[in-house]
Formats: sequence, C-alpha cells, structure tokens
Amino acid sequence: MTDTPETRLDRHGIILPVPPAPVATYVATVLSGSLLVVSGQLPLADGKLFATGKLGADVAVEVGVEAARYAMINVIAQVRAAVGDLSRVRRVVRLGGFIACVPDFTQHATVMNGASDLAVAIFGDAGLHARSTIGVPSLPLDAAVEVEGLFEIA
Repeated sequence: MTDTPETRLDRHGIILPVPPAPVATYVATVLSGSLLVVSGQLPLADGKLFATGKLGADVAVEVGVEAARYAMINVIAQVRAAVGDLSRVRRVVRLGGFIACVPDFTQHATVMNGASDLAVAIFGDAGLHARSTIGVPSLPLDAAVEVEGLFEIA
C-alpha cells in the first residue's frame, strides 16, 4: 500500500470531520493559482470546542497543544473539502497560530507544535512549513487556539 496523507490519517486514527462552516462573512478556503489559503480554524472536536479560555490562566499547556492539534485536523478537513484529494498537497507552506493567553504567557511555540507536528505526521517532508504564532487576548467563541494555513496544491 502506498503511504499517502489518507493512509497516515488512518494510521493516526484520525477521521476528518465535515469541515465547519464559516461563522461570519468570509469563505473557509480560497484557491489562487496553486496556493490554497485556509481561514482560521477553531479546535472543534465532535462539533464542540475542545478548549475554551486562556493559556496561562484556566487552560493548561498540554490542553493547548491538543487544542492546536484539533484545530489542525479542521484545517486538513478544509483542505480535503477544497481540493478533493490530500495527495494534491505539494507543501504545507505556512501555518499561523493564535493562542488566547494571559499577557505573561510565553509557551506559544509549544502549544502550536500540536498543529505543526500533525502537519508533518500527515504530509511527511511536505508538511515542514514556515510558521508564525502569536498570543492574543481573545478568540471567537472563547476558543483557546486558532490555526490557519497556506498550502501549495498540485
């Protein structure tokens, strides 16, 4: 059997959800040439937010890491919905992470590794990406984490 993003999802026990619909006036994805932009995704698991609140206050770092992983699962679900076949992903170009946190929180990179590690696990070397991660005072629906992505598509 060929090692593909789909077989890697299976190996990791991940079933992609139906991608969540946008909650405001925007679209979930935009394909421009060979670049697919995925709007920020929240850490939804079974249709509910996995983690709400702020890192460094009421959300532990380990929970934030898992929240970033769930947000990345939703990013990947949006990619598949947009292009049909995850094997079309040539490269995860960039991920952006937004971490709702208290002002003195400093473990943004650790939290965002939940998304980055999953990108590499599913897309292999093509999952290695550039990244920005910032702390913010709040996110939609009081989510603890939000992840956006930029992908090169064949």
